[in-house]
Amino acid sequence: MGTKHHSSSDPISEPKKRRRVGFSKTDAGIEANDCITIYIVSSAEEVDSPNSFCLEPIDLNQFFEDDGRIFGYQGLKITILVSLISFHAYADISFESSSDGGRGITNVKSALENIFGESLVDEKDAFLKTFSTESQYVRSVVSNAETLQHKVSKNGCSTESNCSDVEVFRIAGSPVGQLYSRLVPLVLLLVDGSNPIDVLDPGWEIYLLVQADKLLGFAAVYRFYRYPGSTRMRLGQILVMPPYQRKGYGRFLLEVLNRVAVSENVYDLTIEEPEDSLQHVRLCIDVERLLVFDPVQQSLESVVSHLKQEKLLEKSYMCKYAPPLSAVEDVRKTLKINKKQFTQCWDILIYLRLAPIDKYMEIYQAIVSHRVKAEVLGKDSEGAGKQVIDVPTEHDQEMSFVMFKSRNGQSSSSIETADNQSIVEEQLQKLVDQRMKQIKLIAEKVSSTKAAAMKAEVKFRHEKKESL
Repeated sequence: MGTKHHSSSDPISEPKKRRRVGFSKTDAGIEANDCITIYIVSSAEEVDSPNSFCLEPIDLNQFFEDDGRIFGYQGLKITILVSLISFHAYADISFESSSDGGRGITNVKSALENIFGESLVDEKDAFLKTFSTESQYVRSVVSNAETLQHKVSKNGCSTESNCSDVEVFRIAGSPVGQLYSRLVPLVLLLVDGSNPIDVLDPGWEIYLLVQADKLLGFAAVYRFYRYPGSTRMRLGQILVMPPYQRKGYGRFLLEVLNRVAVSENVYDLTIEEPEDSLQHVRLCIDVERLLVFDPVQQSLESVVSHLKQEKLLEKSYMCKYAPPLSAVEDVRKTLKINKKQFTQCWDILIYLRLAPIDKYMEIYQAIVSHRVKAEVLGKDSEGAGKQVIDVPTEHDQEMSFVMFKSRNGQSSSSIETADNQSIVEEQLQKLVDQRMKQIKLIAEKVSSTKAAAMKAEVKFRHEKKESL
C-alpha cells in the first residue's frame, strides 16, 4: 500500500493563523481656546498685519458643546477677523485633514454662526470690501440720534486719550435693535456672563461713545417704572472696545450716565452685577462726587470726630458709624447714588478722613468687618434666625452653602460645629481683607487724582496770570 504525500501548498500542513482585530484611537478633540484666534481690525491694511489687535484671553470653549472641544480635525487653525468699522466678521478655517474619529466631525461654521450670526461674512474679499462700503456705518447710525452734551472733567480721561473730540449719542426705540444685532458678538465674547438684551423691549436705551467715525464703546441702559411716579436707570451692559480700553473712556461714559440721571431726575442709577473692574471705577467716581457734596461732608465730620475719640469699639456702637438716613436720602435725591453703593463709598470717605490712618486702623478694620458680616450674614447675625453661609466643599468649591436656623430663640452660633465655625470665620476674614484692599486702592486713586487736579488748577491760574 502506498503512502499518501501532501504537497507544500496543501493547507492542511500549515498552522492555523489568528486574525488580529485593531481598534482606532478615539478622537480626543481639541479645545476651541487652543485653535481659535480673534483679531480686531479697523482697516483693510490691518488684515493679516502682525500688528493687528489680538483678543486674548477669551474663553471660547463656552460656545462649543462637548466641554468646548472640536472633533474630527487634524491641524485645525481658525483665525477670526472682526471689523471695528462695520462689526462684520470673517473666519479663515484651515486644517490638514478631517475624519470621524468616533466623536463625529464638528460643524465649525455652524458654531461660529451661533456667535456672530448674520455679521459673519463667507468670503475674505467680501469682508475687505466692507471697510469701504460700510465706512460711514457708525456715522449713519448716530445721524438721527440724540446728542448728549457733557462737560469733560479735567481728569475724565487718561493722558493717553483725548476726550475733547468724543461725542455721546443716545439711541432709543427700533434703531436699538438694528445696531445692537451687530454688537451682540462682541458682547458675548467680551462681557463675562452676558446675555443679549431684549431689543423689542422699549425700556432699553443704547449710549454710544464715538470719536470721528469710530465707536469707542457703548452702554445698554434699562429704564423701569418706580411707584408712584418715577423711573429708575439700570446699567445692564457696558463695553469699551479692546483697543481703547484703559484710557479713561469707560469712566467718561459712566460720568455721562451720572449726569443724565441727575439732569432727568430719575430715582437712582444702579448697575446690574458689576464686575470688579467696573465697580472700582464706579467707586472712584462716586467718592470724588461725594467729597464735594456738602451734606455728606457735614455728616462725615461728626462721625469721624466721634470715632477718633473711641478707645475700644463695642458692637453696640457700630451703628453710630453707618451713614445717617438723612445723608442716604440726600445722596439719592441729588446724586442718584443708591443706598448700597453709598454705604461702600461711606467707608472709603471715613478712611480718607482718618489721617494718619495707622493710628485708627484697628478701630477702622472693626467697622469694615462688622459691615461685611452684616452683608453676608444679615443684620441680625448676632441673634436668632436663619443664616445662609457659603462653605466650600470637595463637591463644589463655589456653589456650596450651609443654612443655620435657630429654635426657641437659641443663638445660631450654639448650633454650629467648631469646624463649620472656623470655616465661616476664615471665609469672612478673606472678605474683610478683600474689602480693605479695595478701600486702600480707591483711596490712593482718589487722592492722586485730587492732587493732580489741584496741581493742574494751580498751573492754569499761574499761566493765566502770566498771560495778563
